[in-house]
Amino acid sequence: MALTREQIAMRVAKEFKDGDYVNLGIGIPTLAANYVPEGIDVMLQSENGLLGMGRYPTEAEVDADMINAGKETVTAITGASIFSSAESFAMIRGGHVDFTVLGAFEVDANGNIASWMIPGKLVKGMGGAMDLVAGAKNIIVTMTHADKHGNSKLLADCTLPLTGVNCITRIITDLAVLEVRDGAFHLTERAPGVSIEEIQAKTAGPLVVPDSVPEMVL
Repeated sequence: MALTREQIAMRVAKEFKDGDYVNLGIGIPTLAANYVPEGIDVMLQSENGLLGMGRYPTEAEVDADMINAGKETVTAITGASIFSSAESFAMIRGGHVDFTVLGAFEVDANGNIASWMIPGKLVKGMGGAMDLVAGAKNIIVTMTHADKHGNSKLLADCTLPLTGVNCITRIITDLAVLEVRDGAFHLTERAPGVSIEEIQAKTAGPLVVPDSVPEMVL
């Protein structure tokens, strides 16, 4: 069975390492703040100017002035720092973010990502994604494996305007975990109950499947 948005976020949080500085993009990535593993100390950065972002607030904790880049209310951990977006982007552009988690419309087998524009549709702007893909040391994409019409979002070549080129190393979808290298998607894990055949059918780009593919541990 395909993972829910929350389950994808749980799997993403398992990528966090103690001491990491992590930027969470809008959408599924922001949910990962709720699932930081016990005993792991990470600093979550929001591009609008918050370092030390915590989980989503309870109703009693809501502060309308404490928001993330997606304008959702969040909490701040002990020791958090609030600053201008200019300082936030200096941090990103200076390479001080260990890795970033982004959503995407498409990713291709060369590690290119399209995440900011669908021609003919109104968009607010490109946001900070182009800075993040250029400045982060490691980038993970989270998304559904296919769109709502069943079309694959893992392609041989992106068809939409690109956000970044040759920058994506790992993808976590509702069906699988894949690494991007050598011009192909390499399947490393599959969602519980999801077959290899389903993943193959929903991957339009070149897919390398090893002899054994373990199920994800959530």
